[in-house]
Amino acid sequence: MSESGLGPIPDADWPEEIADLRDGFAGQLNVYRTMAHDPALVRAWAPLRQHLVKDSALGPERSEIVILRVGVRLGSAYEWAHHVSRARSLGMEDARIAAVRDAGLEGDRQLVRAVDAMLDDHQLPAALEAELRAEIGTAALFDLIATVGFYLTLGTILNTYDVPVDAAIAEEMAVRPL
Repeated sequence: MSESGLGPIPDADWPEEIADLRDGFAGQLNVYRTMAHDPALVRAWAPLRQHLVKDSALGPERSEIVILRVGVRLGSAYEWAHHVSRARSLGMEDARIAAVRDAGLEGDRQLVRAVDAMLDDHQLPAALEAELRAEIGTAALFDLIATVGFYLTLGTILNTYDVPVDAAIAEEMAVRPL
C-alpha cells in the first residue's frame, strides 16, 4: 500500500454507493478496489471500461498489444502482469508478448509505434495515423487512442498508490514468468 494509505478497499469498507459493482468488475481487481475511494469515478468508469476492454473495434489481440505497451512504458508491473496473463489466455505466444516490451514484432510494430508516439508526443504522426486508419479502420483507430488514455489513467493510479498485483496473477507470474 502507498504511503497515503489509499490501497484496495476490503469488502467490509466497500462504499455503499457502488455496492452493486462489488461482485462485478469493480470488486474483482485491486485497481478497481483502489479506485473505489472515488465511487462516482468507478460508476462513470464502468461503461467506458466495457467498451474498451470488451467491445473495442481493435479486437482482443490488438487491444492487448496496446495495453501491454502502455504498461511497459509506464513501468506498471500490475498492468504488465495482468495483461501478460490475459494475452496468454488469448493464445498469444510469450515471444510475441516479450517483443511488445522490446519494440514489437513486425505485425505489431505499428501499434507499438502508435502507443510510443501518443505517450511521447501526445499525438499520432500523420503518416502513422493514415497507415493505421487504412489497416484497422476509423473506429479502431479512435479505440486505440482511447485505450492508451484509459490505461495511462489506470497505470498512473496503480503507480501512485503502489497497488499490489492481484494474488492469482502474482502466483501465475511466479510459476510461469515471461
